Amino acid sequence: MKRIQNRVVLAAVIAALLAGCDGGGVSVEPKTVDNSIDNSVDNSGSGSSENPCAIVESSGVQGTYESGNCRYGTDFVSASNPLTEDLYLPALSEGGAHIFDGSLFVGENFSSDADLQAAGIAKGGDGVKLEIQAGTTVAFKDNSAFMVVNRGSQVFARGTESAPITFTSETDVRGTVAADAVSQWGGMVINGFGVTNKCKYKGSIGGGDLVLDGECHVAAEGSTDDNTSYYGGDNNADNSGELSYVVVKHTGALVASGDELNGISFDAVGNGTVVNNLQAYSTFDDGIEFFGGAVDINNYVALYVRDDSIDIDEGYRGSITNALVIQSENDGNHCIEADGIGSYEDTIDYTALINQGLNSRPMIDGLTCIVSAQKEGTHDPGAGWRLREGIYPMITNSIIVASFKADETADDGGNYCLRMESAQTRNEATSGTELALTSNIFACEDRTKTDEASFDLAAWAEDNGNQFAPISGAVSPTIAIDTNFILLDGTPAIYTVAADQQRINDAVPTVTAFERAYLGALDINGTDWTQGWTYGLHQGSRAQPLWFE
Repeated sequence: MKRIQNRVVLAAVIAALLAGCDGGGVSVEPKTVDNSIDNSVDNSGSGSSENPCAIVESSGVQGTYESGNCRYGTDFVSASNPLTEDLYLPALSEGGAHIFDGSLFVGENFSSDADLQAAGIAKGGDGVKLEIQAGTTVAFKDNSAFMVVNRGSQVFARGTESAPITFTSETDVRGTVAADAVSQWGGMVINGFGVTNKCKYKGSIGGGDLVLDGECHVAAEGSTDDNTSYYGGDNNADNSGELSYVVVKHTGALVASGDELNGISFDAVGNGTVVNNLQAYSTFDDGIEFFGGAVDINNYVALYVRDDSIDIDEGYRGSITNALVIQSENDGNHCIEADGIGSYEDTIDYTALINQGLNSRPMIDGLTCIVSAQKEGTHDPGAGWRLREGIYPMITNSIIVASFKADETADDGGNYCLRMESAQTRNEATSGTELALTSNIFACEDRTKTDEASFDLAAWAEDNGNQFAPISGAVSPTIAIDTNFILLDGTPAIYTVAADQQRINDAVPTVTAFERAYLGALDINGTDWTQGWTYGLHQGSRAQPLWFE
């Protein structure tokens, strides 16, 4: 009976969120751009036929055209020489790339309200715009270079299924990079004016009256010396542009202890930003990380991420709909690592902050995680979902599989599927309505990792509409291998099979999809949204097969 009641509560909460009753403005529908609105930049940036490279009109500096590529020195743009005017990067013929020797900083960085006001920067769209044509490759010389879109500025990277936009390294362009190499360039940072619980606020998100109490300028990851940039504000509807059919490859740089660049860092990015069809491929740290904000992502692929494929922190309130996570055979940490509160300390009472709605409350629907069962990765063992530090997530219709290889951490429970930490998160799970995990299947030898002896996480999960598959040793979840355990199939085996074909312990699972047709990111009988634009999944667009094929 409790499972049915919780589903009713979850449906009501989701409906309320979709109606926009809270300030996060969560949406699970794919966003589209109104093409009647011209977001294109004024500067086309196109040179002569002899030199098609972009130009900074104010200085007259143009990229150098060499061997089909455009190269841009630090006199064109760098961290200390940011773009201060709109710029357009065209697709180059025969697969040429725009290669930057230094960092690409879009717009100026401001560290005080006075400076922002003097510059006329209050929201996304007030600053510089970078537009990138479909089919374009943007590359960086080495891992000292990365890309930042500063507050008020916007990036419009509108690729298509047949002409995606790629951000990568010069080594990748030259063909000298290994298939799963990382740290070839830094990565991408997008800074917005959204809410982060690193700042102080009055009012509450639920009450619709949240406003800053003082100034909000949080240093982004990668911020040292000239590379410093800031994010934060009180506008979760802020607009940093669009990323559609975008692939980010071979990223990661260790800036300082605990300060590592990700594939993409969404720093207080608002849900006015459009993100559809995004891939993080072969990253040293996290695939995507959210520091507050409320940006929604539809159709996300994380492949060969060495740390967390989805990392959430500082009060993020957006949605992630349809996400495929595949760790490498011998590396990768969490599919999800999700924190509710930035700089959390378990000795502090965070009741007031949570009552303001400032803890992370993500909605994740339709996630497939294929997790490595390794023990000694770059960061930590392969694992499923780690939910901690006062987070209130809603995760539905998802599958975790860690059975393609036998668990290498059987003695210490390192390859767990589910872990729930912090008193605030556990209390909401057992007695509240703002946290829900339902219609999820977990297939790991280590079902859970428990941080409090009195809380039986596995029993709670099963009581709330989730199911654990009894796994021992390496067990393939595909039709052709083992008819006792069937969840996935196809070429490669990343697609959820029809519900009547699924088996757990030689029986149809007790879990069924909640308000959608199937569990996981991809339906074997449905449209494959990964085809045509992703890298590393399908033959013809990869350097090596997936390790479990």
